[in-house]
Amino acid sequence: MDQFTINLLFVGASFALYIGIAIWARAGSTSEFYAAGRGVHPVTNGMATAADWMSAASFISMAGLIAFTGYDNSTFLMGWTGGYVLLALLLAPYLRKFGKYTVSEFIGDRFYSPTARVVAVICLIVASTTYVIGQMTGVGVAFGRFLEVSNTAGLLIGACVVFAYAVFGGMKGVTYTQVAQYCVLIMAYTIPAVFISLQLTGNPIPALGLFGEHTASGTPLLEKLDQIVVELGFNEYTAHHGDTFNMVLFTLSLMIGTAGLPHVIMRFFTVPRVADARWSAGWTLVFIALLYLTAPAVGAMARLNISDMMWPNGTSSEPVSVEMIENDARYDWMATWQKTGLLGWEDKNGDGRIAYFNDKNPESVAKAEAAGWGSENELTNFNRDILVLANPEIANLPGWVIGLVAAGGLAAALSTAAGLLLAISSAVSHDLIKGSINPGISEKGELLSARVAMAVAIAVATYLGLNPPGFAAQTVALAFGLAAASIFPALMMGIFTKVNNKGAVAGMLAGLLVTLLYIFLHKGWFFIPDTNSFSDADPLLGTVKSTSFGAIGAMINFAVAFTVSKMTEAIPQEIEELVESVRVPRGAGAAQDH
Repeated sequence: MDQFTINLLFVGASFALYIGIAIWARAGSTSEFYAAGRGVHPVTNGMATAADWMSAASFISMAGLIAFTGYDNSTFLMGWTGGYVLLALLLAPYLRKFGKYTVSEFIGDRFYSPTARVVAVICLIVASTTYVIGQMTGVGVAFGRFLEVSNTAGLLIGACVVFAYAVFGGMKGVTYTQVAQYCVLIMAYTIPAVFISLQLTGNPIPALGLFGEHTASGTPLLEKLDQIVVELGFNEYTAHHGDTFNMVLFTLSLMIGTAGLPHVIMRFFTVPRVADARWSAGWTLVFIALLYLTAPAVGAMARLNISDMMWPNGTSSEPVSVEMIENDARYDWMATWQKTGLLGWEDKNGDGRIAYFNDKNPESVAKAEAAGWGSENELTNFNRDILVLANPEIANLPGWVIGLVAAGGLAAALSTAAGLLLAISSAVSHDLIKGSINPGISEKGELLSARVAMAVAIAVATYLGLNPPGFAAQTVALAFGLAAASIFPALMMGIFTKVNNKGAVAGMLAGLLVTLLYIFLHKGWFFIPDTNSFSDADPLLGTVKSTSFGAIGAMINFAVAFTVSKMTEAIPQEIEELVESVRVPRGAGAAQDH
C-alpha cells in the first residue's frame, strides 16, 4: 500500500470519527451550544481543553521554530505554559462562579455597561480571528502535504471540514470531538518522537534522550548539535543570542495573552461546579505537559537529522548531491514536500551539489567558497511549519507513523479552530445580537445567528490564511499579544479591583488600538503584504518586536483604566457586592439568560 493511501485511511478515519461525534452530540439548545449543558466531567473537560489549547502552533509550528533557532525560541514553551497556570489560578474558578456563558457577558455585567460588553466583543473577535489565521495556515500545510495538493487547495479543503463539524455541533459537539482529537494528536506527536529518540540516543523517552548521548558519535546529543550548526555558520543551538528585554516582553505577552484567551476560558463554563473548574485546570496541565515536555526533543532531533541529510558524510566532507536527492529513497520526502511550495532547493552554481549553510555569515561563506560550494545557501526554502509533519519521513519511519502524524497535525489545527470559531460565534450571537441589538430574539434565531457568524468567520480566516503574516506560531503569538493587551486586564480588574465602567472601556480600547497599530506597522495593514512601515528585524521601538508588544499594550490598558476610573464616579454598591461574592470560590450560580 502506498503512502498516499495510508494517509487517506488515517485522515479519513479520524474525520469520520469527528463528524460522527459532532452529529451524535449536536447542540439542540443555546445552553448546549455555548456551554455543553454544563455537564462535562473535569477529566473530559481537561482533555478537551488541552486539545483546544494545543493548536497548530503547538503541534505543527513550535518545534520547527525551536529547531531552527534553539534556546531563544524556548520562550514559546515558557510563555504558553506559564500563562495557563495564571489562567487556572487567577481567572477560571472566579469566572465559573459568575455563572455566565461568555467572557464578554462577564465584562458587560461586571462593568454594568452594554458598551463594555460590545467593546469586549470587538476585542475578542480581533484576537480570535488573528488566532484562527494561524490555525488555518497549519490546516493548509497539513492538507497540502498529505493529500499531495497545493497549500491553497489544502487550506480550502480544511475550511470545509471545520465548517462541517463546528457549525452544527456547538460547544457540546466540539467538546467530545476535542477529546477524540486530543487522543489522536498526542499519539501522533509522541510515537514518532519515541522512534526518533531510540534511533539517535537509544532512550525511548524523548525528554531524557534530549540530554542523553548521541549513539553514532558517542557525544552528548546537544553538544553534537551545537558542533554541527556552528560549523555550518549558524548560532550555537543551546546559547542565548537574542535581545533579553524583547525575550522577557515576549514571554510575558504570551503568558498574559494565554490567560485572556476567550476560547480557552469558555471551556471552564462547561463544568457543573467551581471545584470542577479547578480540577479541569489541573487535568489540562497534565495533558498539555505530555506534549510540551516532548517538543524541545522533537525540535533538536529534527534539526540534527536535517543537517545529517544535507551533509551525509559530515560537514567536513561534501554536501548532498542532486542525484542522491532525486534517486535515493531516503530523500523522497523532499520531492513530496516540494509539491506544496513549502520546501525548495536549487543548484545555483551547477556543481551537482546542494550546499546548506548560513550564507549570512561571512566565515561560513568564505569556507564554502574555498571548498568550491559557492557563496549562497542552496536549500532555498524550508518552511518552519513543515518540520514536525516531515519529521517521520526524514527519519525514515514506517508508513503508518507518517499517516498517524497526518491525522494528528490536522486534529491539532482543527480542534483549536473549532474552539475559536465557537468563541467568535458566541460573541456575535449571544453578546452582540441578543445582548445589544435584539434582546427579544428567539432561541432558534440565536442559534441560527451563531452558526451564520461562525460561517462568516471561517470564510474570513480562510482568506487571510492564504497570506498569513508569519509562520503559524508567529501568527498565533500576535493573537496572544492582542488578548494580553485588551481582554486579560479587563478580566483581572473585573475580579480583583473596583475599576468602574468608564475605566474598563477606555482601558480596553487603548490597549487594543495601540497594540493593533504596532502590529499593523510591522506586519502590514490588515496583514496585507508590503504595506508595513517597519519589520521585526528593525522594529519601531528599540528591540521590541510586534509579537512582544502585547505586554506593553496590557500596561497601557491598566494605566488608562485606573486613571479614568479615579477621575470618574465610583462603582455602584451592588456591583461592589457582586465583586466581593465572585472572589469567594464557593458554589456557582446557574447561567442566566438575558
